[in-house]
Amino acid sequence: MSNEPGSESSVEIFNVPNQISAARLVLAGLFFVLLPLKFYWAALVVFVVAASTDWVDGWYARKYNLVTKLGRVLDPFCDKILVCGAYILLAVEMESGFDWYSKIAGWMAVVVVGRELLVTVLRSMIEGAGGDFSAKMAGKLKMWFQCIAIGACLVGLALKTNSTASTPGWLHWTIVLSVWFSVVSTIQSGWLYVKAAAGYFKT
Repeated sequence: MSNEPGSESSVEIFNVPNQISAARLVLAGLFFVLLPLKFYWAALVVFVVAASTDWVDGWYARKYNLVTKLGRVLDPFCDKILVCGAYILLAVEMESGFDWYSKIAGWMAVVVVGRELLVTVLRSMIEGAGGDFSAKMAGKLKMWFQCIAIGACLVGLALKTNSTASTPGWLHWTIVLSVWFSVVSTIQSGWLYVKAAAGYFKT
């Protein structure tokens, strides 16, 4: 692939990694249909597959040197749609039947969406000025906690739908820990990005 700006052909733009990212967007749409219909197990399978493609497209692009401008935009966009949408819908689905500390609440969805909007604006400003605002380890760790929390909450919803019994202890604490770790890591990684942006603007 040529390194000259604007040299990407249509074949290079719609390469395998970008096709995988686009597939993730389609899977996200399917997930958003299944969740309100209370097909929680099916939604869980779709979410796991969709989240897994995030690692696959990044690995493929780096391994075969297929990083494109479109991919740098499409990949994080699909991630944000999937995770933010999941948090919003789960906040609605878990409104009743769960303790306040063992569910994804509405304010948590606001924190997740707000952080993603803020980081997107900062990235756009810095990279538009020629700077580098690549993903940091804290952001990747945040993504892991969020995916675990979403998966655990989906299992919790599925079990409650099929049984009147209380949530198993192991699942209860998995939900509690993953949800709160995801909120803390979301705030922490957002703050780190703000500090990095502030340092860039000062220089």
